[in-house]
Amino acid sequence: MVQIEIWQFILIILITIILAAVATFFITRKIFARQIQKNPPINEDMIRAMMTQMGRTPSEKQVRAVMRSMNDAAPEDKKIKPNKKK
Repeated sequence: MVQIEIWQFILIILITIILAAVATFFITRKIFARQIQKNPPINEDMIRAMMTQMGRTPSEKQVRAVMRSMNDAAPEDKKIKPNKKK
């Protein structure tokens, strides 16, 4: 029968927890990046393109109004940041 000291057992448990946390971090980051790539968040350029496809020429005021209404309807943690023009 193999016997180990209590400090060895605690060390093995801690190392296992740390390795699991690191692996979970990298796996979650990869999954999140893939989801963002498949479903990018809506920005002002997408709203302009959508309005243009509908046959409208959007003004900046209309684009901002749509962005504001989308932000008002979104949950607090899903708010969309405005796109800064250069």
